[in-house]
Amino acid sequence: MPTKPLYLVALLLPEPALAEVWALKQEVHQRTGSRNAVRLPPHITLIPPLRQSPEFEQKARQTLAAFAVTQQPFGVGVQDFAWFGNRTLFVRVPEDEGVRAFHAALQAWCAAQLPEVPRETRPFTPHVTLATRDLPAGQVPELRSLFAARTYAATFEVATFQLFRHDGQQWQVVQAFALTAA
Repeated sequence: MPTKPLYLVALLLPEPALAEVWALKQEVHQRTGSRNAVRLPPHITLIPPLRQSPEFEQKARQTLAAFAVTQQPFGVGVQDFAWFGNRTLFVRVPEDEGVRAFHAALQAWCAAQLPEVPRETRPFTPHVTLATRDLPAGQVPELRSLFAARTYAATFEVATFQLFRHDGQQWQVVQAFALTAA
């Protein structure tokens, strides 16, 4: 029996932040061999990966499109680096009021319109992953030192969000949704 497709809903960083953070992800990959984080462009996850039937995609497209027209673009700021344990290096999102409000609205919309999306069980912590799960443990101390000594900051407006599907190798954008509320 074939595996159900894997989906994800996220905010792709717009340019120039997209290129800047992509370069950081590539650098970590080249230094450590970690591949997980370079399989997806820089983004803030809104709905973590979930397996669903193929029929889910069309319903998700319609539901997310209907949600998008109720939302206005908002600002986000990213700054510097932090870790979840020893497994995940990420860019912090300290200016997160807009993304937190957007996430809460999306969760409420999905609860009512797209119940296939499970309710969040962990607190929402907006971030942009640079390296995760396959980061070699022996390289973590050096990476911690390297990124503790660095700074990075960007602010940008979020005007779209994306539905992704995993193709077995990497994540592909299925559809982008423009935030168009007046």
